[in-house]
Amino acid sequence: MRLGAALMAGAALSALLPSGGALAQAESREGIYLQNQILQLRQEMDILRRSGAAVAPQLPAPGRGGPPAGGGELVGQLLERVGTLEEEVRRQRGRAEQAEYANRTLQQQVEKLQGDIEYRFNALESRGGAAAGTSPPAGRAAGGQGGAVAPQAASPAPPNQPAPPAGQPAAPAPRTPELALREGQAALARRDYAASEAAAREVLGARNSPRAQDAGILLGDSLLGRRDFQNAALAYDDAYRRNRTSGRAPEAMIGLANAFNGFNAKREACQTLDDLRSQFPRLSGAVAERAGQARQRAGCR
Repeated sequence: MRLGAALMAGAALSALLPSGGALAQAESREGIYLQNQILQLRQEMDILRRSGAAVAPQLPAPGRGGPPAGGGELVGQLLERVGTLEEEVRRQRGRAEQAEYANRTLQQQVEKLQGDIEYRFNALESRGGAAAGTSPPAGRAAGGQGGAVAPQAASPAPPNQPAPPAGQPAAPAPRTPELALREGQAALARRDYAASEAAAREVLGARNSPRAQDAGILLGDSLLGRRDFQNAALAYDDAYRRNRTSGRAPEAMIGLANAFNGFNAKREACQTLDDLRSQFPRLSGAVAERAGQARQRAGCR
């Protein structure tokens, strides 16, 4: 009977062993403790089984009173320990499943956060192009030359002036381009960006104006002062294209780089400044100083 009880305990232990094997990979102290307990219990069961097999032929026939007290008590203790360990294994397995679920949820949240960050970063890079149209201004000109690219749209014409009411004197004659630019520069110096922008658009509104490039740079400076970086980039780009070899072309390229940097298009800003260096390698004075400051703001190498 002692051997039969031992075999029953061994069967219960063997049913528990797969769970113990599954916990062999556990790194927690509880898992290691349970593994040691199961191994110790298995050794005891093996000893008991061998001892029972050795004495089995000499054992008397069991009576109605059941197995000997000593053997039954030992087997009962072993079975109780098996039940305790089995319950502890269930708890550990539940904790492991909870931890696995929490880890899987956290991983999904991290992947979602990474996707959101990548989406916002891409949107930030393309923000300038989205506002300008399908072809935003870039740092290189067509034909393989450096600088700005073709404009997206011509500068809008100045608003129509309403006709003077009857009985009032007619409006004064429009300013000459030179006077408009001079007054526009004065307005820009006192940070009256609306007045300087109006003066620049007035000159640009006249067809074939010889001062169109100067007016385009003034328009870009006015929009840059108002932090309208995307439209400022268009204005500088248009001014550069009007005459890519003039004395003011470097100023237009520096303005374009500053506008790019304004909406965080640092790569395009540095590319424009690199083109400036290759096209005009002998800059000096205030223009060279402005180019160096623009490179520093954009973090160019």
